[in-house]
Amino acid sequence: MPITPQAGKVAEKGATPATMALAPKTPCTPSAKALRPIAKVAKVAKVAKVVKSAATSAEQVDTRYLQSLMGYNARRAALSIIELFLERLAPYGLKPVDFSVMSTIGHNPGVTSRQLCTALNLLPPNLVGLIQSLEARGLIERKPHPHDGRAVGLHATPKGQALMVQAEQTATELETEKTARLTPAERKTLVALLQKIYF
Repeated sequence: MPITPQAGKVAEKGATPATMALAPKTPCTPSAKALRPIAKVAKVAKVAKVVKSAATSAEQVDTRYLQSLMGYNARRAALSIIELFLERLAPYGLKPVDFSVMSTIGHNPGVTSRQLCTALNLLPPNLVGLIQSLEARGLIERKPHPHDGRAVGLHATPKGQALMVQAEQTATELETEKTARLTPAERKTLVALLQKIYF
């Protein structure tokens, strides 16, 4: 007589040690805790594969069109210099625009705010606050203009002059360092060509 599922359950309950030893054993499956290290290794391997794939993709990115653009190349070159410029000029408390204004005032004693805006392509409202900041630091001073009674000339103070001697020397050394792969003639030519674009 075949054993029904229900009868099987009853028979299982009444099983003796001898019959249990003869019963087929179910395979032992590892616990979730035991599988954690394996899962972790698999996850790390997957992340490494994704990172490697991304790196390979980056190497294969085609930027030939961008590299043919003057603006793109000029911007990339400028960024590579400005990043180091900010670092080297930080001890002097000068940002690029501060440096430009101070340098122009230092080489043009008595220059007016209007002349500065025109020469450096600055907006007058932006220059006002900058001039006040440099004046508060004791780096520049205002003096009556010798030819225009309505205008005020800007002059570097002795403190400002001493600061700019060091700052300009640092800037020169920085540019020489960043353009080391160019010959002096190539550097001069590059500067002249760039100036042809914005002058």
